[in-house]
Amino acid sequence: MSTVAPTGEARLARAYLLRVAEPPAPALAAFVAARGAAEAAERVRAGQVPELVAQETSARRELELAERDLAEATRLGMRLITPEDEEWPAWPLLSLEVATGRGAGGLAPPLALWGRGEGKLDVLTERAVAVVGARAATGYGEYTAAEFGHGLACAGMTVVSGAAYGIDGAAHRGCLAGEGPTIAVLGCGLDAGYPAGHVGLLDRVTSNGLVISEYPPGTPPARHRFLVRNRLIAALTSGTVVVEAGGRSGARNTAGRASALGKVVMAVPGPVGSVLSVGCHALIRAADATLVASVADVLDSVGPLGSAVPETPRPKRSTDGLGPQALRVYEALGGRQGKSPDRVATESGVPLPRVRALLPQLELDGLAERCESGWRRNGRGGGVAGRGDA
Repeated sequence: MSTVAPTGEARLARAYLLRVAEPPAPALAAFVAARGAAEAAERVRAGQVPELVAQETSARRELELAERDLAEATRLGMRLITPEDEEWPAWPLLSLEVATGRGAGGLAPPLALWGRGEGKLDVLTERAVAVVGARAATGYGEYTAAEFGHGLACAGMTVVSGAAYGIDGAAHRGCLAGEGPTIAVLGCGLDAGYPAGHVGLLDRVTSNGLVISEYPPGTPPARHRFLVRNRLIAALTSGTVVVEAGGRSGARNTAGRASALGKVVMAVPGPVGSVLSVGCHALIRAADATLVASVADVLDSVGPLGSAVPETPRPKRSTDGLGPQALRVYEALGGRQGKSPDRVATESGVPLPRVRALLPQLELDGLAERCESGWRRNGRGGGVAGRGDA
């Protein structure tokens, strides 16, 4: 008999199903949606399921570890987040159901998610952007990822990534430096201590964000699991930014998943000779990604209204306020020798009467001055004034 009744029948059922099927399990997900978690779990145990479901569950259906997994999760400060919970991110994950319904492979929605952290998953994913890239990142890539993470955090966005070395870790750290929430999506159990060098980082993520995984406690990391979790990174966000990626990379896989889900894909350009920017350049060249060079570019693509970061102000010139004809007259003036209004009119192409009207105006603006030989630029003017003959 179950000794974990307070967790609920559906929660026990989903914990069991997460253990017996390797994600993604499209047939099982559809079976659960049609039958409900509790009935689906009972039928899986009994082997009374359609052939496709049996293929996904038969190897592990006798593993009755749900109660143990839930107890271990509680001991380690984790929780199981299910579709029956208020914090389940139903809206962003709907894209997985839609894509699967269209026949896209490898995009089945998760049955539930193991989570650790203070953040609420539904709240964190309301305004979220994925920042991903190469593990063996360059200094340029890590700096850019950290800057993007920090800027997005300051704009009120959640940064989602995979906690890997390189770009992922830099994006998480940048977001934390900006005191924003971040979500780390793992391709192993939350207790696996992987990657070892990021255990401390993952602990920091939990302070106001979340570390999540489909995989039960004790599940070791594996290459195919990291590729599988990429669909969650793509689905939980409004768009994915690829900072650095080789010709073949997990980051490009995430971008492909995001595109299949109808999410915005963005890529950061890099040095033309860098092998770690080949993937980004290929995405941009094929029009599979929007080029982004700043946080403002990202927010322009996926940010909610009112979230845009102000652009860095451009240096002001003393001539910025001039109209087209006034600017032509100013540029026709010399910096040393004066010129007659007739000569200014000839060189600027502005009619002489208009030149005669504009020269005093330029003098009042501090951009021109009279001299013995005519009119010249005022050497005390700002911007480009006083730089000699144009």
